[in-house]
Amino acid sequence: MAYIIRRIILFVVTMAMVSFITFAVFQILPGDPIRTMLGTEADEVQVETLRKELGLDQPLYVQYFEWAKGLVTGDLGESIRFSMPVKELLMDRLPVTISLAAITLLIVIIVAIPLGIFVAKRQNKMSDVVFSSITQVGMAIPSFWLGMLLILYLGMNFSFFSISGYVPWTESIAGALGAILLPALTIAIPQIAVKFRYVRNAILEQLRLDYVRTIRSKGITEKFVMYKHVLRNSMIPILTIFGLITAEVVAGTIIVEQVFALPGIGQLLITSIGYRDFPLVQGIVMYITFVVVFINFFVDILYSVLDPRIRLN
Repeated sequence: MAYIIRRIILFVVTMAMVSFITFAVFQILPGDPIRTMLGTEADEVQVETLRKELGLDQPLYVQYFEWAKGLVTGDLGESIRFSMPVKELLMDRLPVTISLAAITLLIVIIVAIPLGIFVAKRQNKMSDVVFSSITQVGMAIPSFWLGMLLILYLGMNFSFFSISGYVPWTESIAGALGAILLPALTIAIPQIAVKFRYVRNAILEQLRLDYVRTIRSKGITEKFVMYKHVLRNSMIPILTIFGLITAEVVAGTIIVEQVFALPGIGQLLITSIGYRDFPLVQGIVMYITFVVVFINFFVDILYSVLDPRIRLN
């Protein structure tokens, strides 16, 4: 219990530090959001009136605490570009990004882990050499270029795939899957290459240890050794890279949503940056930060479940 409490405290402190840094960075960026809202023709009286209405005439520490209080209560302010609450804009775009990230991670898990186990059991054989070579290529392919290739060779030849736009899951499951699958593959393929190698190396490291030799000497089947002992003891490094990959998947959606014209958080972020929509950009940055920090918090908790020694230490 003490371990979990320490992790929660660390989670809260990390989010507080990131919120402070995010707020500070946007204060020094060029561009005046008030001028963006009113246009270049606005006079000083209009500018100062709106600045006072939005509370931007107050000291920075007051602005920060008001903004931080809004983060806790869910009030992220109002978008300058869309004249809507930031919370509503995020909730409208979140289903697209969450669907994309979830399907991407699912593809990575169901492909990379079995493939890593399969190749680890065949070390230095032809299958090991072939898959290791293919993954080297997979890690080197830029996601935007891979997305264009998938559009050309899959999207243009198979009607199931949609090359742009999004269909809500509530309207059509097949339509939503067709819109999400190609972008998910675009992000997943390079991540599969990375995770496959980590799974392979983690399992090979365990197979070289003395306890595996001892278990085998008792006549226990190879399948039992692999799945009961080796794979479980390999999960700590595998979970570590899973946490890192989750952060990369969330970041990768920003680029891929542009390539496939998906109306998600990534596309909203690009639009808000172009219009100097600071409240919206800050809200999106904090959302991405929360997801990354929460995933790492969750991985830390899983560490303690898989290996009680971590919790006791």
